[in-house]
Order: sequence, then structure tokens, then C-alpha cells
Amino acid sequence: MTIEFRDVTKQYPDGTVAVDKLNLTVEDGTITVFVGPSGCGKTTSLRMINRMVEPTAGQVLLDGKDVAEGDPALLRRGIGYVIQHAGLFPHRTVLDNIATVPLLSGWDKAKARKRAAELLEIIGLPVELGKRYPAQLSGGQQQRVGVARALAADSPVLLMDEPFSAVDPIVREDLQNELLRLQSQLGKTIVFVTHDIDEAVRLGDKVAVMRVGGKLAQYGTPADVLRHPVDDFVASFVGRDRGYRGLSFLSAEGVEVKELELVEIGAAVSASDGWRLAVNAEKQPRGWLPPNSTVDGSLDEDDLVAGGSLWVRGTPIRGALDAALSSPASLGVVVDEEHRVLGAVVARQVLDVIEGTPQAS
Repeated sequence: MTIEFRDVTKQYPDGTVAVDKLNLTVEDGTITVFVGPSGCGKTTSLRMINRMVEPTAGQVLLDGKDVAEGDPALLRRGIGYVIQHAGLFPHRTVLDNIATVPLLSGWDKAKARKRAAELLEIIGLPVELGKRYPAQLSGGQQQRVGVARALAADSPVLLMDEPFSAVDPIVREDLQNELLRLQSQLGKTIVFVTHDIDEAVRLGDKVAVMRVGGKLAQYGTPADVLRHPVDDFVASFVGRDRGYRGLSFLSAEGVEVKELELVEIGAAVSASDGWRLAVNAEKQPRGWLPPNSTVDGSLDEDDLVAGGSLWVRGTPIRGALDAALSSPASLGVVVDEEHRVLGAVVARQVLDVIEGTPQAS
């Protein structure tokens, strides 16, 4: 389902212009990210799609039909909506939270709860959590439930207003990965609001950069925005390190994965003059054992040094370079999709691959 803004303006009674003549088309089955500083009108623009905010002028069209022509309540039931703090009902169980919109749409309770249980699995949460209340969940779990609730009515459009900004960076990355995985399966038309340019370029098929006063500064693919900012405002907003961010669009083909010495948590460990990576029984990384470390008895996590991101093999080269540069051992840990260790990369070799890769103009 396409979403089209035609000369859309929102001006408040005090004269403040939140959105100024916005013209933009969100293509069917894509993620479009609205990004910009506070006060640029990105949330207002999003909320005009489901008529939580009414435009002063112009039209918002869903598949060519003006959203102003229908019943606002009916419109909202057909559009998924995820907000920053999940917005779950504290007195309802997780299952009943997810089932809210299907029940409002006339589904019987058994069918709605069955759908809610299916969605728990789809978003990567155990079905047993369905009996809990929101206060019994972590922040990341609550956000996943918020996404599940937005998906429950199987609407073609999903609106997401800074949904991951209230969680810590590690959980945030997991949620971003989950959204991309879901989108690859479901193909929704998603409008996503964030103030974080890294999140925008990671998630968006298209990025709409907005400036204060509600004007659209630039609209294009993440690569276009990073490599060809239209003016000083966009260049400043995407940052001086936009060249590094641009590595998110380069293949890691040619990066060599080297063998890495592993030790297992709970095992006896002898001395060594090199860094070793500690793993659990599933070969997932738990931390680094520094050179010449002595361990009394079996190895546990208190003996380890934390640090370093993980590079999932097959993903863009930016992750490989970040893993190598952030590692205390100067060895970037390479993992598969289940986070099982495959080996290591070193920064110099990653940089050699980057230097030998033609850059898109």
C-alpha cells in the first residue's frame, strides 16, 4: 500500500508551522524513515497518516484514497502503530495486549488469542510470556510486544514512532535486526521516525531528512543521502563521518576470516602468550582472556575482559571494520546468524579490501 503526502501542511493556532508543504511518496512494501532534529515535524507527519493529527492543508493518500474521507477510528484499526514506550495496557496480560485490535475488529476471543500466541513466536518471544503482565517484562521484551500488537490485525501499513529509542544499545540493535527480519517476511509499508541517522540508514529503503520548520530537506536512498547531501544542513546532520557510515552499503566480499584460538567457559585453561576468546557450550562468545592470564580452577566469566562488537558474516563491511577496531585484542569476532564463532578479522586486511573496492559515485 502506497502512502502519498500532497502539499501537506500542519499549522497550529499560535502560528507554529510543524509541517510545511510536504510532498513525498512512500512506496508499497518499503521502509521509509523520517529523520531530523527535534521540532522538524517528523512525528507530526507520521501521525497525520492515521489522523491522530489532522492536516491544516493538503492531502494524505493511502493507495490513492484521501484518509480524511473515512472514519478515523476505522482507519486506525487498519494501521499498525508502535510508540516509544510500547504503550501496553498494564492491567492486561501480554496475550490480551496483542489481541486488542483483533477484538475491537470483531474477532472472537479464542481466535484473537491464538493469533496473539502466533505473533509472540514470530517476534522471537516464548509463548509462555503471554501469561505475564507488561511490568514483568524487560524494556526490550515490551517493545517486541508493542510490535506484535501492531501486527495483530495484519494491516498493510505500520507506523513506528521512535520505537527503540528508550532501550539500551545492545537491545536496540537486536530490535532493529528483528524488524528487518520481519520485514523480509511480511513486506509491510513502514514509516519509521527516529532522530538517529545511524538507525535511519540501517533500516530505511528511503530516508526523508527534515529540517526545523517541517520542511523536507532531502529524500532518497540512504546511500544517496550519505554520499550526496543536497546542502550544508543535510551534510551537517548526517555527520562528518558519513564516509564511514557509507560502508554499510559495501559488500564484505574478499575479507579473510582467520582462525581464532578459543577456550570454553568451565574448562581448565593453561597459560598462553596470546589473546584467546572464551565461548560457551554453543560456541557463542563470552569475552576475552588476556595474554599470560592465570586461572584458578576452571574458567568463568569473571576471568574475562569484555569488549568488541560482533560481525555477522555476510553482512556489510562496516560491521567487520567496527568489530576489528573495537576489540581489545585487535581481532574482530566473526559469527554466524546464531552468534556462533567462525573466526576473526583484522583491521588492516579489512581496510585493504575497502581501499580496493570501487566506491559508487
